[in-house]
Amino acid sequence: MTHSRRQRAERKGRRGEWMASIALRLKGYRIVAKRYKTPSGEVDLIARRGDLVLLVEVKVRGDLMACHDAVSANAARRIEAAGDQWLSRQPDASRLSLRRDLIAITPRRWPIHIANAF
Repeated sequence: MTHSRRQRAERKGRRGEWMASIALRLKGYRIVAKRYKTPSGEVDLIARRGDLVLLVEVKVRGDLMACHDAVSANAARRIEAAGDQWLSRQPDASRLSLRRDLIAITPRRWPIHIANAF
């Protein structure tokens, strides 16, 4: 991938994460981490509402199926590993429930939030 294509993809991804965070906030979630990175993986967004914590993967693609297909089993493992590390640092970890969600960003549509996507 050329440098300019990579930059466009990065901007597109950041815009998608921004749109996803707005959609989650409107649903009553608080964004507690963005692009949470660990040696074992990365989570695009970590959102919380009460004792429910969402590990959110944001995908920007042409259609919903392409977004869903873009989360490989390997990527899901990395997201879960990073989420586990985040959780281990929370003082109230024992009472929190984790869920792995996908937010699909497709052309000319509001972000589609899929609970328990992977």
